[in-house]
Amino acid sequence: MVQKTGRIIHSRVGPLQVEQDRLVYFPKGLVGFEMQREFALVRVREDSAFFLLQSCTDPALGLMVADPYVYVPDYRIKVGTPEQELLRLKNIREAVVLVTVTIPAGKPEDAVLNLVGPLVINARLRRGMQVPQNQMRHPPRVHLAAGKAKSGDEQVPREIG
Repeated sequence: MVQKTGRIIHSRVGPLQVEQDRLVYFPKGLVGFEMQREFALVRVREDSAFFLLQSCTDPALGLMVADPYVYVPDYRIKVGTPEQELLRLKNIREAVVLVTVTIPAGKPEDAVLNLVGPLVINARLRRGMQVPQNQMRHPPRVHLAAGKAKSGDEQVPREIG
């Protein structure tokens, strides 16, 4: 049996034990958080499309992210050659796409997906970047209540690691 190595990172919800294969390196950081480069991707629940993208160095920086395809099955993004090179993608199928989720305080029913700034992650190398989109077929934000997949149609997002 192979023992996975992990580390403890601190978050607003307390310490989290994170396996090495759940860490993602963002060479350019994220928009607004350019100095934060290493994040842990922690599944909220086993059967959930939601993850916590937690900074490994700043306990206050944790973003809720989700698999957009569960809610917007025809969501498409453009990833240019420079971005593919930075991510070291050999094939676009190595990429996992996540989007940030905004949940207003006390109003989870008003949660929205931000489709303008998807996170693209090379699943093989666990290397990611935010790839802003400027020409989209969808509105910039989609309310989860309006865009939710029909019961039974939900997909399990592709895993990192």
